[in-house]
Amino acid sequence: MKRFRDIPISVLDLSPIRKGGTPAEAFAGSLDLARHAESWGYDRYWVAEHHNIAGIASAATSVVIGHIAGGTSRIRVGAGGIMLPNHSPLVIAEQFGTLASLYPGRIDLGVGRAPGGDHATARALRRYMSSVESFPQDVLELQSFFLQASPGQAVRAIPGAGLDVPIWVLGSSDFGARLAAELGLPYAFASHFAPEQLHAALAIYRDRFQPSAQLDEPHVMVLANVFAADTDDEARRLFTTLQQMILNLIRGKPGEMPPPVDAMDSLWSPTERAQVLRMIRVSAVGSGETVRKKLDELAEVTEADELMITAQIFDHTARLRSFEIAAEVHGSTARPVAEGTAASLVSL
Repeated sequence: MKRFRDIPISVLDLSPIRKGGTPAEAFAGSLDLARHAESWGYDRYWVAEHHNIAGIASAATSVVIGHIAGGTSRIRVGAGGIMLPNHSPLVIAEQFGTLASLYPGRIDLGVGRAPGGDHATARALRRYMSSVESFPQDVLELQSFFLQASPGQAVRAIPGAGLDVPIWVLGSSDFGARLAAELGLPYAFASHFAPEQLHAALAIYRDRFQPSAQLDEPHVMVLANVFAADTDDEARRLFTTLQQMILNLIRGKPGEMPPPVDAMDSLWSPTERAQVLRMIRVSAVGSGETVRKKLDELAEVTEADELMITAQIFDHTARLRSFEIAAEVHGSTARPVAEGTAASLVSL
């Protein structure tokens, strides 16, 4: 039976822009968190691609990864993920080939098929919603650019060809699970905001997995929100920032990261409350011991090989403390840095 302490832990960051803050402050906060996460023994530090969302600064994901990798020395840094329908696979291979050349042995490439924005944003990116249908072919093309170039090959990724850049498939449904299994790639499930198909997707992935040159057996990463503080009450208060962000998202009005509030009752309707709590039910909120118990439960029911945690916390000091508490109860300071991949937690 797996426990939280038995599996590596990592960080997912969106470089959140606080209400009244700036992207520059968000990037400084991300680098500071990454340096602390490295010192606390976290295995990976991933940033995610989103576009046209006022509270998220990590749109130019490859650039942010370079910023984080350049300011750290050991922790693996990567994308969680690159939204491949927005890009040419060649361009992504070149970008991550560049990163892998600058920071050898430290770069991960997670890819997903969501656009990372709405229809208008997709059009502004010169991509169209139909392009998500080509996602499997795009992943195969991306993989091909990291192989050793063949004699006479017309198009090569320079840099990129022949480099070891582990590719992960990210998903929140069984589509990504099937693709990751077919291609023999590690799979990360976005249960921190879309938990509905978590168990079904993991079962499909494990049942259908085909070994590949990258991976001999299934390898699953599960994502969770973790809001840890010195007391349960303070953690629950910090958690209201995420609750407000999800509420704004379902209302179609995403914005900058808001400060926490003492109570949410006056801010949402009963229907909205139910929807928000359903979306972020894979959340461990509380003191260190409370968080440990809830993450033990998550590790047990998912049998995850890795756990990645995220926290949209308004105050940077409180955000650091949350990740520090998670590392303390995990005991991660005694763990080696990962190699390249060989309120309540509601019942899942």
